[in-house]
Amino acid sequence: MSEMVDGTAVASDPVGRILLVEDDHDYAGFLVHVLQKTGGHAVTPVADAEHAVRLLGSPGWDVLITDIHLPDGNGLDIVRRARELTPSTRTVVMTAFASVDSAVDALRNKVDEFLTKPVRPGDLLETVNRLLLTARAAAKRRQRVLAIGAHPDDVEIGVAGILVANRAAGNETAVLTLTCGAEGGERAERAREARAAAEFLGAELYLRDLTDTEISEGQPTVAVIEEVINAFNPTVVYTHSVHDNHQDHRNTSLASTVACRKVPRLYCYQSPSATVDFRPTLFVGIDDFLDDKMTAIEAYRSQYAIREYLAPDLTRATARYWGRLGPSRYAESLEVVRDRTGVVGADQPDSADAVGRDRAPAVGADRGAGTRTGANDPGDEQPIAEALSDVPVEATAGPGRVGAGDAAARTDETAI
Repeated sequence: MSEMVDGTAVASDPVGRILLVEDDHDYAGFLVHVLQKTGGHAVTPVADAEHAVRLLGSPGWDVLITDIHLPDGNGLDIVRRARELTPSTRTVVMTAFASVDSAVDALRNKVDEFLTKPVRPGDLLETVNRLLLTARAAAKRRQRVLAIGAHPDDVEIGVAGILVANRAAGNETAVLTLTCGAEGGERAERAREARAAAEFLGAELYLRDLTDTEISEGQPTVAVIEEVINAFNPTVVYTHSVHDNHQDHRNTSLASTVACRKVPRLYCYQSPSATVDFRPTLFVGIDDFLDDKMTAIEAYRSQYAIREYLAPDLTRATARYWGRLGPSRYAESLEVVRDRTGVVGADQPDSADAVGRDRAPAVGADRGAGTRTGANDPGDEQPIAEALSDVPVEATAGPGRVGAGDAAARTDETAI
């Protein structure tokens, strides 16, 4: 279905939620009329950058439309904040002073559309509706990623880089921490640190208060994890490895395996107390996200100075070590427990959308897809599926045994 607006055929698409940043009151009124009255969209107009950034902190924005030149800032700065706060939001930049420099700046900031004022109503509606369609198509492929840790800082040590990569790809991320870590410090302080780290990662935090050092592999641990599984509905879960000297870590792993039995993808990460039996088969490159991992760990100030395993040189050295088994310099390692993904070929035409429309391109993106060899038929090879929720990073299989219940060992290199 479509209608003619200002000589342009405009599709009659579902209503979108639009944040409009325009300091010219009269022109803002015109744009609101076009988008709201003619297009049927829900529009929130603001006149300054500060107000716009505050509103971007709340979820649900489909499209951001902003002028470049604002009284208190630059529209491209708002676009950058939108990428950080709401990666799935599509962005449109307008200017009455179009130039090669401004167009280049817009491209560098990965703006979705660049419009020159005065904007024709039909062009505006066609642009917004097209962006809404691509956003909703991408949303159907978007993953919901949950990382489970026994104590504050466990998740950050294990998979902070992977979480940031998922966030950059537009995936929803969450952290479940089962205890407040009272045996390792003051409970309230450690809870504050956990909240600060999750906020930096852009992840929703589920902080529970099971007894530190006494986590069980059965109830109530399974029920606590199931509660969060039902609330967040993840498609991917990262948890502790059972190959660990700490009883809380081992039992969290066992309880997660039960509670996450219906989650399509389940992986186990390394902790500082992992044993030599931790043998990962998947190595996810975090070259672009290592600094973010370090910053997230630094949020745990009460532990940072007294725990040797939080030392920056050890974090970096561990990532460098695992990187040697993959195509990246730095990597996080995973044991594969379960991966029930559909097969995706290396030449998928919509792969850019699947990983966030080139917002965080894969390391070595020109590499071919890896292969998976089925456990029941070693002779049959097939393209490896999207192993880590469309994370725009590179991963590869390495030597070592596959985690319990895994259907297949991975070979060659895989862009994920």
